Order: sequence, then structure tokens, then C-alpha cells
Amino acid sequence: MRLAADVMDASSAGLTPLGRVELLTTETLGRNGYRTDGLESKAIAPEATERADLIINMSGWPEEIAFADPDKVENWQVEDPYGADAELYQRIFEDIEKRVAKLADRLRNGGRARARSGNNMEKGSDKS
Repeated sequence: MRLAADVMDASSAGLTPLGRVELLTTETLGRNGYRTDGLESKAIAPEATERADLIINMSGWPEEIAFADPDKVENWQVEDPYGADAELYQRIFEDIEKRVAKLADRLRNGGRARARSGNNMEKGSDKS
């Protein structure tokens, strides 16, 4: 994500991907200056979670069930926009963008890359 390119190499995948990217997702990203070419809905690969220093979980699944190393997981409670209108997609986009900015600031200031430092925000969704 461009807000944090200096402190993280981000990628996106889901525990229960739809297999397609919703039109409102690409429209929202485009409206906010993000490129959407090549965007795909894909499952998270086990090797990706092994390599990751930090996993942001917006799936709603407890990290102990969904991930082999739950100590790498930070849970963000994010509303699921699937089936909603463009306004909700935009509001969720802004919420996630603010969270990423805070995470980037934490990392820039020497914060730990994992969530178990008291910043656990529970559940969310990973549908695109």
C-alpha cells in the first residue's frame, strides 16, 4: 500500500475468497487513486503466511483456527461491504486506509510488527 511502502511490502489474499473482485471494490480503489489492473480474488497461500512478519486478519475467523502462527496475526474488525452501496465501500476504504496509516506509523516508530502488543481489534471480512 502506498501509504506505507517504506515500512511494509503488502499483499492481499483471503481465507474465503469470492473468486472475483466486486465492481464496487475496483471502482472505490480507482476513485481513490489506486490502480486495479491485475487485481484478483485469491486464497491465502500457506507459504505466504510463513514468510509474513505480520498478518492483518479481516476475515472474522479467530486467528488460532485460521493461521498456523497466531502470534503473527493482528485482527481488524472491518464491516463487510459485500452487497452494499458505494457509500459503504468508500467508508470501509477510508477506515482501512486510516488503520494502515496508524500501523505504518507504529512500524516507523520502532513498534513491533505483530499485533499481540495490545492492538487487537477482533473480526472483519476478507471479501473483495
